[in-house]
Amino acid sequence: MTEVLNTDDNDLPLAGLLVIDMCQFLSGPYASLRLQDLGARVIKIERPDGGDLSRRLYLSDTEIGGDSTIFHAINRSKESLALDLKNPGDIAALKKLLGKADVVLQNFRPGVISRLGLDYASVKAINPRIVYASISGYGDEGPWVSRPGQDLLAQARSGVMWLNGDESQGPVPFGLAIGDMLAGAALAHGILAALVRRGITGKGSLVETSLLEALVDFQFEVLTTHLNDGRRLPRRADFRSAHAYLSAPYGVYPTLDGYLALAMTPIGKIKDLLGLEALASYASDPKSWFTARDAIKKIIGDLLATKTTEHWLAILEPADIWCAKVLTWPELLDSEGFKALDILQTVTREDDVSILTTRSPLRIDGKRRQTSRAAPKIGEQSEAIRSEFGL
Repeated sequence: MTEVLNTDDNDLPLAGLLVIDMCQFLSGPYASLRLQDLGARVIKIERPDGGDLSRRLYLSDTEIGGDSTIFHAINRSKESLALDLKNPGDIAALKKLLGKADVVLQNFRPGVISRLGLDYASVKAINPRIVYASISGYGDEGPWVSRPGQDLLAQARSGVMWLNGDESQGPVPFGLAIGDMLAGAALAHGILAALVRRGITGKGSLVETSLLEALVDFQFEVLTTHLNDGRRLPRRADFRSAHAYLSAPYGVYPTLDGYLALAMTPIGKIKDLLGLEALASYASDPKSWFTARDAIKKIIGDLLATKTTEHWLAILEPADIWCAKVLTWPELLDSEGFKALDILQTVTREDDVSILTTRSPLRIDGKRRQTSRAAPKIGEQSEAIRSEFGL
């Protein structure tokens, strides 16, 4: 184990662990970000000519220090070691570094890592205690192995798009790279378990997952229902759908000045509170809350559209109806509930890069980790790392 750079973080659970991240884009770097937030030291391996491709993965026309905002968000406080993996000398240097590491992550396409001589068997021969973590698009067997492991394509193959949107809309993807994030979180989960076992037995492990496996697991509740009720497909509501399986009034409804989310609530209670006599025939028939889901939701929706969100919250919340105003990002950031979490931080770099981003979602012993270093420039720490490890 190596000494972490930030001595203020020595009480974090992963303080002293050295993580080598050979990944690009989102899924692997998200996993190493979670480890970094728990105190690990993360050294990012990048190509000297361009680095991680996500440096140029722009979500908007905003560029900070020559890199995309998403690169900064997912690589804050990591170090960058520039290595040319086509250069035998750089491969030898990387192997020497891996011999001193605790964890290594890679998300190369299947077959590439073996050709580089950096597959699990090769790295294990160098360092038997290594926890070797790998993310792919679709696993290492089957007809999809060689297909691009890209988030939208994985969503398409996973079936998850048929849970979103209204019935008449067709498949609706999530509005962010959910497969990448879920796979990264799953990999971090597996790495932590492998580190616990290593602490007990001294043995390293191979931890593997894929975008498809993470997206299938994400659907475990609804997929289990499908697998055990005759494999009937769910039918999404065609009016304000929010869950393919749940009955009315579950959904998001327009109000006079915004939107209101309504969760699981007895229709009879909604009828009485809102004076909706049109719901009388459904009030005591829970089966109809699903079979007549669209009709019920339209009745509720027509009324909610006539008054403001705050008007309805003043009626529904005191009656313990599960509901919430649908917030925009500006409204979220300005809310007291968000501010109480203290989940934003500003990270900086010596070349005047400054970026406001999120902090760890975890609190350890009541404290959320605060970092200060922005994502590195390509090879920013190369010289120092080579000197430290004798590469």
